Amino acid sequence: AEGQRRYVESLSAYARQFLGQMEKPDVDTIEGLSPAISIDQKTTSKNPRSTVGTVTEVYDYLRLLFARVGHPHCPTCGKPIAAQSVEQILDSIELNPEGTRLMVLAPLVRMRKGEFTKLFDEVRRDGFSRVVVDGEVRNLNDEEDEIKLDKKFKHDIDVVVDRISIKQGVRRRLADSVETALRLADGLVAVRTVPRDGGGEPVETMFSERFACPDGHVSLPELEPRIFSFNNPHGACPSCTGLGYTREVDPDLIVADADLSIADGALAPGTVSGGYYQNMIQAICEHWDIPQDTPWRELDGWQQDVFLWGTPDGERVPMTYRNKRGRTRTYRMRFEGFVNHFQRRYHDTESEMVREGIERFMYDAACEACGGDRLRPESLAVTVGGTNIAEVSSYDVQGAVEWLDQLELTDTERMIGRRIVREIKERLQFLADVGVGYLGLGRAARSLSGGEAQR
Repeated sequence: AEGQRRYVESLSAYARQFLGQMEKPDVDTIEGLSPAISIDQKTTSKNPRSTVGTVTEVYDYLRLLFARVGHPHCPTCGKPIAAQSVEQILDSIELNPEGTRLMVLAPLVRMRKGEFTKLFDEVRRDGFSRVVVDGEVRNLNDEEDEIKLDKKFKHDIDVVVDRISIKQGVRRRLADSVETALRLADGLVAVRTVPRDGGGEPVETMFSERFACPDGHVSLPELEPRIFSFNNPHGACPSCTGLGYTREVDPDLIVADADLSIADGALAPGTVSGGYYQNMIQAICEHWDIPQDTPWRELDGWQQDVFLWGTPDGERVPMTYRNKRGRTRTYRMRFEGFVNHFQRRYHDTESEMVREGIERFMYDAACEACGGDRLRPESLAVTVGGTNIAEVSSYDVQGAVEWLDQLELTDTERMIGRRIVREIKERLQFLADVGVGYLGLGRAARSLSGGEAQR
């Protein structure tokens, strides 16, 4: 108390008025009094992507551990994935029916921004005349069709190494083409079927000298820490972009009060200012002869479904409005239902104000693609000790320590991962020492209390 009193006395008179005065303790002398300090409490991160694991850097070291000693599996069949030899790649390609037309491609660019003018020049000098740009075959020697890419957008570029048909005696030529593609694309080769007229869509299969499913379901790039990051496009689930949830329109939030009638404001969109939705509701009621003075819960199921999910068979509804000149105009509208309407507008609009207005009709639903794990299936199929990184993130601090203690690694893996494991354990032990060992590593940082975040 004396240390705190002396600290307060050192502050300005303005600051002391907010802290109050403390009485001097009833003692004659005090020796060895430690100085008092003031610690500013930090606020927790509001970033929806931040977790206990990311803010403590535990997850960063987990990503490194899985990249260095992880065992990849096929997300489709669960079989271990191993590197493919040229012979294995050729065997897979020759499984196509005889007569199948193929293009052997060397993937040089994947989802990168730029114009790539120099790359096209280098490819042309190397003797190649065709490339596949964003799925379209382009001729490098066609002056009338010069390739000009918008540097603001991401592009995919493949070199057409060879065009070939599956038949007897083609293996040697195919082997030369595959080896050329592997050399150009640093261990990757793509094979794209070329359908004959009216033969359907082309199918592209990726092969790798590094990691590929033995049954040909998938080929993976080399394991890197970024493919385990839900903040990176290479690792984040494409459906939820790494958030673990998607925003979905809730039909129960569209209905403001089921005891009210439509005329009294049963539908929440009808209370939005501007009149557009009021006119829409009025037009639907008139077209389908839906009573506006009957409580919502007493309407027939099909009448409620018209408002929530849209008109049957896409039937158009006449809608009347008054333009700026005061003239009345009528047009026929295909109403998709408020649930579909707000879901579409939320994803299409570029206005934050519109998006915030729609969010009052939405809720956070666990992503169906990743089950809330935030990562791509390929990333979740990599395990260490039979456990994937999302499962480790679901542990609390003590559970993660126990997992590390029970981890069985080979001698080589132990040598590679020894320092990484030590760094993870030190951070976990610190969390336990400051009293937050009960926190889960995957818990959202914004859900922490002030004291938890400070520690």
